[in-house]
Amino acid sequence: MALYRAASSRAAVRCGGLEVHSKGHVARVDLTVAPVENDPDGLTETQLYLVILAEAPAPPAPIPGVVEEGADTDSRIEALKQELRAKEEFLQTTNEELETSNEELKSSNEEMQSVNEELQSTNEELETSKEELQSVNEELATVNAELQSKVLDLSRSNNDMNNLLAGTGIGTVFVDHQQRILRFTPAVTRIINLILSDVGRPVNHLLSNLVGYDRLEADVESVLDTLVPKEVEVRARAGEWYSMRIIPYRTLDNVIEGAVICFVDITRAVQAREALRESERHFRQVAEALPQPAWICLPDGNCDYLNPKWLEFTGVPEAKQIGFGWLQQIHPEDRGGLVSAWKIAAAAGSGSDLEFRLHHHSGEFRPFRAHITAMRDAGGEIVKWFGLNLEASAPEQAGPGKAGAK
Repeated sequence: MALYRAASSRAAVRCGGLEVHSKGHVARVDLTVAPVENDPDGLTETQLYLVILAEAPAPPAPIPGVVEEGADTDSRIEALKQELRAKEEFLQTTNEELETSNEELKSSNEEMQSVNEELQSTNEELETSKEELQSVNEELATVNAELQSKVLDLSRSNNDMNNLLAGTGIGTVFVDHQQRILRFTPAVTRIINLILSDVGRPVNHLLSNLVGYDRLEADVESVLDTLVPKEVEVRARAGEWYSMRIIPYRTLDNVIEGAVICFVDITRAVQAREALRESERHFRQVAEALPQPAWICLPDGNCDYLNPKWLEFTGVPEAKQIGFGWLQQIHPEDRGGLVSAWKIAAAAGSGSDLEFRLHHHSGEFRPFRAHITAMRDAGGEIVKWFGLNLEASAPEQAGPGKAGAK
């Protein structure tokens, strides 16, 4: 009780004349409980109390032979009063503690009620959130199903694209802005030594099988800078010819994300072109060796070749006769009939003989009979006409009526 009173009043409390049983006898002590001041250094935060037990002065001893009447009764009454007073103080202290506890319990009850209301409100919010989450979960399930469907479509499209690229036989390499390889088709491995682990490596780190061409990196950089496609014919070490085309890689949003390098096998076309050139070279050699004037025209009459004998006979430079300039060397009276006969022969698609007078470098017009032959491609279409002029033996005037097809 003294400790409780000292804590409540923040002052020292003294209780005197207490009996303490110690080592087999009863000692009278004075009890003092005093609060200790807080440590100025702040080392102790808990409030401490000093409990002092001091020996109380002994009561006056009874005088021998003198009997004090009522002394025992008074002493007992005093002890009972002291005990009653102590119990009253204990009871008062207990009541105060009980009141304090009741107030604390009341406050705690109010707090619990407030917390209960908050928990109820939170529970309602959680129920609402649960419903919202359930709705979101259903939406996510729908979106997930749509995404799975799109993933399947994308996978199918990717497989179709891979099979398409592999089936075309066109070697293709996809690179990014840093010219790092993103993807390639199997056909390109015959041109550039590529394996799957090369994905992510720059193009210039790889060894190509191209002969006489080392500008791949520069050409790709040029296409990425200018966005202008570039096409080059290249040859592989094995002898195949390819048409290499470099174009910008554009997304559906027209964003440039790199470049595409395509290799199309044109070996047969190159061989056919070389064979055509060789054949044309032989044909020109034969035509130039002919002692008669000869020429080659397109189906519309546009002349693209005159042999030296024609140029020598007319004495006019080739540049002035190529195209439709050769008609100026035909006698004016024969031009109309010659053009009409040419159109008839072109429509018929068969060889014909044409008669006309050709201007000689001496200034006179000499009669000629031209035998023309259709030159056809592999499909049977007429691509050019070849004409061989034979000078007529008789110096007769052909005139416009005699120029025609026979």
